[in-house]
Amino acid sequence: MKIGVNVLNFGPGTDPGVLRSWAQTVEGLGFDLLMVSDHVAITPDVAERYPAPFYEPFTTLSWLAGLTTRVRLGTTVLITPYRHPLLTARMAANVDELSGGRLVLGVGVGWARQEFAALGIPFEQRGRLTDGHLRDIRAAWADTASYGDRRIPVWVGGNSDAGLRRAVRLGDAWHPLRCTMPWLREAVVRLQAHADEQHLPVPALAPRIALELTAAPVDGPHRLAGQGTIEQVMDDLGQLRRLGAEAVVLDPYRGDPRETCHPQAAWQALATVAAHLFPPRTGTEQS
Repeated sequence: MKIGVNVLNFGPGTDPGVLRSWAQTVEGLGFDLLMVSDHVAITPDVAERYPAPFYEPFTTLSWLAGLTTRVRLGTTVLITPYRHPLLTARMAANVDELSGGRLVLGVGVGWARQEFAALGIPFEQRGRLTDGHLRDIRAAWADTASYGDRRIPVWVGGNSDAGLRRAVRLGDAWHPLRCTMPWLREAVVRLQAHADEQHLPVPALAPRIALELTAAPVDGPHRLAGQGTIEQVMDDLGQLRRLGAEAVVLDPYRGDPRETCHPQAAWQALATVAAHLFPPRTGTEQS
């Protein structure tokens, strides 16, 4: 099971130097995947959660590709209706090629009504637009004369039944965001049912979970996967592995944009997890 990190590419504390440090930290600690999020127009509904500056994901990942060598690069999630599908296909293919085949394209339908309005895209049609765009993107990549042999994994986000059905039809993996373990176990059963209903393979499981370390255990039915002591977080990761997760993305953002001014707290949490995930090998093991 691969372990990735959601990197904060927005907020008052984020600048190129901080983004560079994020990339160096994620790769240096041994994580497998570095992902960034997507917004185009920082309208008031977006700014409340993800204020400017907001670094555009394809541009940012292209730059980070040159600063890293091993870690995979991705989006969690690219808002599919915001860009023409041929533009998305071209940019994704270029980032994948420039990075040596390291791109993972996580996609979603979006939620910010004001941002949709600013871009002139009908909010009510975002699901239908996403489906059509994903089909067009895959068709473009199938044109090897124009795009080469691009085998970019597509992770489809969305915690609703519509999102599950979309992942079955159009995704390589289902990418749910920030949920509880009981909910996820039940949703995996529904994912299987949707796949059976459509006579299609079950997509891989690649959730994004919280990363919020606490000194004391967190209890209760509303505890998100990834919240609690390091022992609870490691148990969650073990449960996800047993559930068949192909990858898990850790999200250290708690929702307060001021956190971006102090990324060291997130980096320390990641270092704690990395120490448990990737313990140093002894001299005997190395020989």
